[in-house]
Amino acid sequence: MPAPNAAVFDAYGTLLDVHAAVGRHAARLGAAAPAVSALWRAKQTEWSWILSATGAYEPFWSLTEKALDHALAVHGIADPGLRADLLSAYRALDAYPEAAPMLRALRSRGIPTAILSNGSPEMLDSSVAAGGLGPLLDEVLSVHPLRCFKPDPRVYALVPARFGCQPHEVAFVSSNPWDAYGAQRFGFRVFWVNRAGGPAEYWLDRTATILPDLASLPDRLA
Repeated sequence: MPAPNAAVFDAYGTLLDVHAAVGRHAARLGAAAPAVSALWRAKQTEWSWILSATGAYEPFWSLTEKALDHALAVHGIADPGLRADLLSAYRALDAYPEAAPMLRALRSRGIPTAILSNGSPEMLDSSVAAGGLGPLLDEVLSVHPLRCFKPDPRVYALVPARFGCQPHEVAFVSSNPWDAYGAQRFGFRVFWVNRAGGPAEYWLDRTATILPDLASLPDRLA
């Protein structure tokens, strides 16, 4: 297939490690750390879907705070200092180690790169800067002006509007299967990053290219 007019990435879980925040403070959370991180992420995304489905909206940062409060409460953790440190860490998540080299390779081949994320603009600004990804991106698109979340088709429509192309001319990359499915339904050429090696969801084994990480993406788009 021809090279795409743009390579567009989900941020959280795809370029940025959503479990890095808890990882930095795992010793303070003890044995509950993995479960807290998993529940924090699960509620963050679940609540974005529910708000969109009911026509409501809150900035993603607000959902991030509330989801953390829920996860800590479920595990009986009441530590305001730890809560503050976890939120601070979430604003500066680690990028996956192959993210920057991969983006650099795409840019060297003349393929524009962008983020399309549920994240609030200030969240994205801080994490993109912390991960050293800013100079490697042509655009960072947030859902915030639309006041709805992925997988609403209006979100995916931001990409062809920005790059002046058709959906099928966009390579869309996400580690979140629900996001990959939404992008595929919109008409993007989809790459699902299945880091956990789990079974395919939403028929992605038939409709998307499945990658174990981001490293091989430039060769797939050559």
